[in-house]
Amino acid sequence: MDSKNIKKEILIGFLVALIATSFGCFIFIEFFSKFDFNTSIELIKDGNLEGEVLVLGALANFFVFFTFLKKKQIYRARGVLMETFFIAFLVLLLTFFTT
Repeated sequence: MDSKNIKKEILIGFLVALIATSFGCFIFIEFFSKFDFNTSIELIKDGNLEGEVLVLGALANFFVFFTFLKKKQIYRARGVLMETFFIAFLVLLLTFFTT
């Protein structure tokens, strides 16, 4: 596999994981909040809980990662792992630099 195809496969994995994280956050907010979606978003912002919601949303990456591994799409699984590290770094920044 040439370098261009490897980068493309990693990018696909990264984007799929980003969508999975977004979908996981949406599912968490929609089904586990007593309030409607917009009110929940405002409460999350007011309580500085963006990091916690991102972590819970990133749990969806486990399913995507193991699906790619089972299908032997190693480079896509690597992209999922990179996106998961990106979310972890983002949560670290949100934890230390939000007031």
